Amino acid sequence: MNTAKQATRLLPVFSLLFTATLWGIVWYPLRQLESQGLAGLWSALISFGAAFLVCSWIFVHNRRQLSGNLCNLLFLSVAAGWTNVAFIMAVLDGTVVRVLLLLYLSPFWAVCLGWIMLGERLDRKSVLVFGIAVCGAIIMLWNEHIGLPWPRDGSDWLAVSAGFGFALSNVYVRKLQDVGVWLKSVSSWAGVVLVAGVWIVIAGVDIPGVSTDTCIYAVLLGLCGFLVMTITVQYGVTRMPIHRSAIILLFELVIGALSSMWLTDEQVLAREWIGGGMIVVAALIAARIHAEETP
Repeated sequence: MNTAKQATRLLPVFSLLFTATLWGIVWYPLRQLESQGLAGLWSALISFGAAFLVCSWIFVHNRRQLSGNLCNLLFLSVAAGWTNVAFIMAVLDGTVVRVLLLLYLSPFWAVCLGWIMLGERLDRKSVLVFGIAVCGAIIMLWNEHIGLPWPRDGSDWLAVSAGFGFALSNVYVRKLQDVGVWLKSVSSWAGVVLVAGVWIVIAGVDIPGVSTDTCIYAVLLGLCGFLVMTITVQYGVTRMPIHRSAIILLFELVIGALSSMWLTDEQVLAREWIGGGMIVVAALIAARIHAEETP
């Protein structure tokens, strides 16, 4: 196979692995901002708001695509908005292990929604890869002290809803294949700004008294972090079946474990290495299948 052609086929895979890596470490700057007095809702509003403002001209530039796909883009916007805000609130307020365990029910939601909304079916090979990835995630995150993977408080429900919203938003990304990645991304950022803004108003969250430097860091997180993460995940999801992208995105768990070991005093246990290894194997198999099936 031509090397350049193979690289092009694998570009969506690399894109998803890259965004999974960024999502695996984004908890750290979010917690640093919170330690400086910038609560999760305001972090979301400022960071995603910066990305939206910088790229809002895309709405005007792509107004024909916008008007022709307004309904689906609206659904994508709300789903993506809730996903990001709920994830940020859950990972800041809840037990991280439980949040990840409940959040990563998303591959299950992705398979169900892909079947219902896109008509995508899993063949035997895909079922095997899906099983390896999900088992790896369970082994990696399971802890007898945190109980069964069933919601029991507000943070847990936020994590579950974020996982469902992530799967739903990815289904709409896949459904809108004829719409440019940038337009879908800006729609997603608009959704985060909307959800975070409404939540702040309803909850009566006061404007934080933080330094200018803290606000600048939040803006940089949006422009150098969330902007890139949104573009890369939407590029990858648009170009492969939804269940396959969900498997590859589980790589975030591996990065999350490694980053927590590197940036904190946490130690990676043997079962976490085993589970992470299974996820990596599943991601590699999924990537190989995608390369073989892509013309």
